[in-house]
Amino acid sequence: MSKRVAVMDLGTNTFHLLIASGTAHNYQEIVHLHESVKLGEGGINKGYILPEAFARGINTMLQFQQQIEANGVEQVRAIATSALRSASNGNDFINEVKAKTGISIEIIDGAQEAEFIYNGVRLCGCLSGGSSLIMDIGGGSVEFILGNADHIIYKQSFEIGAARLMDLFHRTDPIPAASIQALNLYLEDKLSDLFKAVTNHKVEVLIGSSGAFETFAGLIEIEKGEEFDLKKNVSYTFNETELLTLTNQLVQSTHQKRAGNKAIIPVRVDMIVVASLITRFIMHKLQIGNVMMCTNSLKEGVLAGMLD
Repeated sequence: MSKRVAVMDLGTNTFHLLIASGTAHNYQEIVHLHESVKLGEGGINKGYILPEAFARGINTMLQFQQQIEANGVEQVRAIATSALRSASNGNDFINEVKAKTGISIEIIDGAQEAEFIYNGVRLCGCLSGGSSLIMDIGGGSVEFILGNADHIIYKQSFEIGAARLMDLFHRTDPIPAASIQALNLYLEDKLSDLFKAVTNHKVEVLIGSSGAFETFAGLIEIEKGEEFDLKKNVSYTFNETELLTLTNQLVQSTHQKRAGNKAIIPVRVDMIVVASLITRFIMHKLQIGNVMMCTNSLKEGVLAGMLD
């Protein structure tokens, strides 16, 4: 029998647990949980995890530990990214998790995060011989990976995640035109390294890794009266006009309208606005019309390494 492994991706908004067995290219999911922890809520740009968020994180880790024990897992990796990386009390959180659950959390840097995301997306089969730009919009950071089916050409993590941008720019709802303008100028400045890196490469496709892109795909298909099941759709190709129309609607929408839409999970109800703005900004700036979604991201990349 193949070994059972558990991967935890401890993000700024969501903690994920994936328990699986099999091989990297053919694994069976045994447990797949995602809990809206909102670790960055209220403190993300101050570099501090607030007590309520801290408690939510600890409780979720206790819940994950019960699942790991109940399912006879033999190997565990818990990976922490932007929020724990930048929080002054991140180590307190790590120590408390270790004391209460026995789980050792590894904090990885942005370059490692980007590499895991690339490995996850590569498993999806979305990459070709041409250059693709992978974008993973997290709560704390956004990773960009330029590469093809064979290798990474460029990778970088930027601390411009949806929770950070929301805290800086999306203070009133719907988001005002002046805030959108300010956000675009901010991205223009913060992403200058990315623009330099892609100058000499023809980017054939923008691949959105999980998160907001799953919501975009679901909203478009449900609007057409189609069923949309992420378990059956590991990748999805957008129609450029449909995607731009949808992101435009989301940007102009009210909190109430988004919250009333069952296709938007609660943790994404507000973050989807800045995620829409980043997506549109990149499409326009780099003149990319071909956009895909891949459900794989960091945790599948970590899993691949554990199962091989």
